[in-house]
Amino acid sequence: MEENINESLSRLGRRILEMARNELYIHMRFLDVALSSFLYEPDPSIRCVATDGIHMFYHPVMLGNVFQKNRIWVNRSYLHMVLHCILHHVTRRGKREKTLWNLSCDIAVESIIDHWYLKCVHFPQTRLRKDTYGQLSKAMKVLTAEGIYRQLAGWNLPEDKVRELAAEFQKDEHGYWPDDPKQEMHQEVENRWKNISEKTETDMETFSSEQSSQAGDLMGQIRVENRDRYDYREFLRKFAVMREEVTVDPDSFDYVFYSYGLSMYGNMPLIEPQEWKEVKKVQEFAIVIDTSMSCSGDLVKKFLEETYDILSEENSFFHKVNIHIIQCDEQVQNDQKITDEKELKEYMEHLELRGEGGTDFRPAFAYVNKLMETGQFQDLKGLIYFTDGKGVYPKKMPPYETAFIFMEEEYEDVDVPPWAMKLIVTGEEDLSEGEQENEH
Repeated sequence: MEENINESLSRLGRRILEMARNELYIHMRFLDVALSSFLYEPDPSIRCVATDGIHMFYHPVMLGNVFQKNRIWVNRSYLHMVLHCILHHVTRRGKREKTLWNLSCDIAVESIIDHWYLKCVHFPQTRLRKDTYGQLSKAMKVLTAEGIYRQLAGWNLPEDKVRELAAEFQKDEHGYWPDDPKQEMHQEVENRWKNISEKTETDMETFSSEQSSQAGDLMGQIRVENRDRYDYREFLRKFAVMREEVTVDPDSFDYVFYSYGLSMYGNMPLIEPQEWKEVKKVQEFAIVIDTSMSCSGDLVKKFLEETYDILSEENSFFHKVNIHIIQCDEQVQNDQKITDEKELKEYMEHLELRGEGGTDFRPAFAYVNKLMETGQFQDLKGLIYFTDGKGVYPKKMPPYETAFIFMEEEYEDVDVPPWAMKLIVTGEEDLSEGEQENEH
């Protein structure tokens, strides 16, 4: 008897979720694939609803009670979870503090829903919501979870205030989120929603544009999240060259003859190990730091720290390198030559930015070209330009790979020349979790 009741409640819960999905679909057809991408799974251990990116979990009794009292709450919670998935909140926490990340994600998706004004999901905004959105909007153009997290972390909120905000914005539980990259499910969910999110973006830009015009900040947030992720280490290896290095080459050394010689003639091997090996590593590249007035010294240091970590890796750089770190605003302010990781570490510890003028990229390129002409660069493969704003670009393509790394997380595009790469990195994340737009 009890088993029949539980099965009936489970069927009722599935039916409630299906009704919510159908009602949302009528008003938001650009979300058709996303709305239908879940398996419904009863789970009496949760308070009401949750998702892991594949399943939508629900407490059969609680969901039924909430539906009886407030059907809009169910619709809104369903949409809330869909937006978490579309915007990759469930898989992109990284090293962020979990409680504050969960809150940031909830505020981000609720801000989108609050600006849709659709009867099936609309609630009047409380004073707390209005004040929170107002404070965040002063610092951000689009309320992304990453940007909100950075703002909340800077506010140093007391625990009771965090709990108050969580009670205001939370709709689902986040305990099922596969936010550990080591989890097998993590990549499956990331890939699944990357495809769905890209399709949603395309739909919003094309045939569903009339309906999607109601979508508020969703389009901006999707553009941010759909940028390709890149690995800074792999990016630096674009500048690698083939050189000989003092090291044993196991691929060209025959241990059989070596051991045979030792056994037959004592300490006289028949062959010696080859002391040189051809390897492909980074030896030369230029780093240009934009020292215009709006540039963040802390963020510049973060980039240099990541570069130092990579320089310290045996397989990435030669032991002796030729790196020029150039500071430039509207003119070249400083040039520091780095030959090994020790010098880079010392440079970071005593980093002092010079400039605070306007932004002009041309002087730095002219200076690097002069370094090449005078032989200070023998085989320069690439230049990385750390910047946070618009500037005047050279008209002529340089004879080396160039990447502009924008030190901001806002979605707005900044045009760079067609011969350059554009990398966008968020301030609180490691460079290995940044975003890339290749302009080639």
